[in-house]
Amino acid sequence: MSDAESAGRITVYSDYVCPFCYLGRESLRQYQKTREDELEIDWHPFDLRSGKRNADGTIDHSVDDGKDDDYYEQAKENVRRLQEQYDVEMDLSIATDVDSLPAQVASYYVKEHYDYETWLAFDVAIFDALWTDGEDIGETDLLVELGEDAGVDGEEIRSALDDDSLREEVRAKFTEAQQQGITGVPTFAYDGYGARGAVPPEQLERLVEGA
Repeated sequence: MSDAESAGRITVYSDYVCPFCYLGRESLRQYQKTREDELEIDWHPFDLRSGKRNADGTIDHSVDDGKDDDYYEQAKENVRRLQEQYDVEMDLSIATDVDSLPAQVASYYVKEHYDYETWLAFDVAIFDALWTDGEDIGETDLLVELGEDAGVDGEEIRSALDDDSLREEVRAKFTEAQQQGITGVPTFAYDGYGARGAVPPEQLERLVEGA
């Protein structure tokens, strides 16, 4: 068991294309800075696009998911509010056309095959590439580059993205999250308690230290 594991672990359900997941991770980072011991993140993938996916995993953008222009405009306003609250620099466009499945497959592979620090560096880089740099995290070459920067063999990333069984395993994780009652992200869970949304650092502190 690593020092991080002995210090504690918080479960986080998230999808890279969710701006509130990016903001929630910043809130968690700010809370982490107040702690003496590291709180390790046990990441679980979640698919915001599950209702729009075809059988082969591609997204059918013509499917009506009930999210119209008014929905996205309100989401942008909420993002702006939290961006100011957490002092975060980010691209305010909502990534409606980016498919996060490849990034989640790659991240899941790294989580399962590399150490925690390597996965965390890769995970943060994916979030930053989308929400700070406005890049398409569904692109293989970008994921390879981000992986190599984090210390992951680029060919392993390519192989993981071509692995149909791994992709199905990740999609099974999406279903598992729904079966566990996860209906939105980010969701933070600790010792049987939970909090959903980009909640402030103080609420995460209460979740972990007041549970």
